[in-house]
Amino acid sequence: MDKSEPQAASVETAAQKSKKQRYALLSAMFLMSMSAVGPGFITQTATFTVKLGAAFAFAILISILIDFVVQANIWRIVTITRMRAPAIANAAIPGSGYLLAVLVIIGGLFFNVGNIGGAGLGFNAMIDLDPKIGGIIGAVVAIGIFLSRRAGIAMDRVVFVAAFVKLALIVYAAIVSGPPVANAFKQTFLPDTIDFLTITTIVGGTVGGYITYAGAHRLLDRGTVGVESIGAVNRAALSGIAITGVLRYILFLAILGVVASGTVIDLSGKSANPAAQAFHAAAGDIGFRLFGAVFLASAMTSIIGAAYTSVSFLTAFKPEMTERQRNLSTVAFIGISLIAYILITTPPAAMLVFVGGLNGLVLPIGLSILLFAAWKRSDLMHGYHYPRWLLVLGALTCCLTWYMAYKSAGAIFALLGY
Repeated sequence: MDKSEPQAASVETAAQKSKKQRYALLSAMFLMSMSAVGPGFITQTATFTVKLGAAFAFAILISILIDFVVQANIWRIVTITRMRAPAIANAAIPGSGYLLAVLVIIGGLFFNVGNIGGAGLGFNAMIDLDPKIGGIIGAVVAIGIFLSRRAGIAMDRVVFVAAFVKLALIVYAAIVSGPPVANAFKQTFLPDTIDFLTITTIVGGTVGGYITYAGAHRLLDRGTVGVESIGAVNRAALSGIAITGVLRYILFLAILGVVASGTVIDLSGKSANPAAQAFHAAAGDIGFRLFGAVFLASAMTSIIGAAYTSVSFLTAFKPEMTERQRNLSTVAFIGISLIAYILITTPPAAMLVFVGGLNGLVLPIGLSILLFAAWKRSDLMHGYHYPRWLLVLGALTCCLTWYMAYKSAGAIFALLGY
């Protein structure tokens, strides 16, 4: 009897540890995937589907492939080193972590201004609330989450619920819009048009900037680290990318169905909201209200993800930050984003497209530094033999993102003027 009691306790502890790891992986997976399909991606998808039609499917395919390589590498590197991205960067190339932190925080701030604008657009479509007031409400709710005593659990639950709401409503919109699926499938692989600005912007909006590190840093904070966790981390990363890819493609099909029907969607108006117009055309007034719910759910998950991940980069300057200090810094970050949203006159939809492009320019910088750490700093890998095939794919992807950034940099900043 005496011998069995410790054994039972050991089994219970192992079960608790397994449950904790599953929760951590789900948390990271949903935070990454919902950040990748936020209001920015929804607005970008509507904007570029109107411009390119079915050929936009190719840009989505490229974004998913890049997403796979980037996330597979970043999650693995962070898990093995047990360090946040700026700390890895500073260890690999002294000073580069500070540069990366500044770029991600600035990009995250711009993105969060757009996310708060997205919450405003969501409230406006859902209940006819003034977008400025709606944006303020969304930001205040997010601040409340990080002020709560169980901020981490509250954040995870909001992300989980919003994810399922968003999936259900986007699937409904895709069904009622009746998209030309055959043509979309064909142009996924053989597009009539290839536009580097579009690809760079959509990549930046789905895996650029802070989004690159959202899931990996969440795993780190949850304690799912070390070589022993690699298998589970890989499965979570692949699952997250799969969820993201399916959501992206279904949303594209929903909007393509509207565009293919001949409906004219305005992209030039001061308050143009192309995604809202597409949902309204697909399902009438009900579709417009559903769009509001989708956009609001997307905005809330992205406000949370952008603020949480951007603030995690502040540890480059203050490594000993406590969880409470990070939560208060996150509240301040959201507050600054809200003030900027109130003051900036750029329309929310235009801002959401621009910040995707901006994060697309940040992506190759961080990816280059972390891949260098994995390739040349085996001491940071704690003796782990990093898969060469994954490094080669990472290097090729890195070169591709640098090329796309070079080709589209000028056009991205011009987006603020349209």
